Amino acid sequence: MDKIAVVILNWNGAKLLEQFLPSVVQFSPEATIYVADNASTDSSIAYVKENFPTVRIVVNTGNYGYAQGYNEALQHIDSKIYALINSDIEVTENWLQPILDTFEKEPTTAIIQPKILDFKSKSYFEYAGAAGGFIDKYGYPFCRGRIFDTIENDNGQYNDSCKLFWASGACFFIRSTVYKELKGFDEGFFAHQEEIDLCWRAINLSYTIKHNSQAIVYHVGGATLQQGNPRKTYLNFRNSLLMLTKNLPKDRLYGILFARMVLDGIAGMQFLIQGKFKHTWAIIKAHFSFYSLFLKYYKKRNNFQTQEYYIVKSIVFLYYVKRIRVFKDIFNNNQINNP
Repeated sequence: MDKIAVVILNWNGAKLLEQFLPSVVQFSPEATIYVADNASTDSSIAYVKENFPTVRIVVNTGNYGYAQGYNEALQHIDSKIYALINSDIEVTENWLQPILDTFEKEPTTAIIQPKILDFKSKSYFEYAGAAGGFIDKYGYPFCRGRIFDTIENDNGQYNDSCKLFWASGACFFIRSTVYKELKGFDEGFFAHQEEIDLCWRAINLSYTIKHNSQAIVYHVGGATLQQGNPRKTYLNFRNSLLMLTKNLPKDRLYGILFARMVLDGIAGMQFLIQGKFKHTWAIIKAHFSFYSLFLKYYKKRNNFQTQEYYIVKSIVFLYYVKRIRVFKDIFNNNQINNP
């Protein structure tokens, strides 16, 4: 069994592997490195075999997306710790040791996220994860270092190892025993928010999720599905509703789902006003897909759902009405809510 396996999920990402795999190989002496390939049709596999013979390859039989792609590949990888990283991640020297130290010292810590900075502008946090994530009462995600489209400069303000609600799937460390206990990612999500769902399920089982600022990586973001893509809008809105259905406390389930769908409708109207008709249609399709899947996902609920899943009631209200754009200002303005 490996101590830690760094697993890069790839689909037709030969150019990304050429750019970013060298840093992973150079700075990961503690790890066994794998490329988990989602049935690529480009030169990805040939490139890895020719240039990095020590990197192991697991080939999936189809393009299963993020969730099933990792679930399939990790069945063939025997390691105590999984480091799941996107193919557009540049790692830095000594990025693994702080993570390994935390896992060794803290047996209840199950999931860890490093500091994720923007590859294109390295003094700024990156959109997909920044310094670790939370959700509001209605399931809207936000990060330390990024609330909606406001991204902070990294001035050391989140140089800590605080508890999180969710860790970014862009660079996601998890104990293999916990991953197996949770039965991996929910494959119905395909991609987007599956890591938040998995983290919520881990918290429901009393595990801890941490941010470790001593480990630093740089993420391109949007290399496989760009932020403005309607497909991303569809997956984010649909998967958020599915995640809430699975994990909300039973006494809050229907009220919060209804409120969230109303808020989604407002978002759809906003897209319509902006002339982004494809995004409005993506939200409509997401809701109809959710209706068809509701009973299936309701049956996936665990026996226990934590009441303490959010730290603010509405990040939408704080951001757009109270104009709070920086994570620390949530605390400075006494906006923390008790669930």
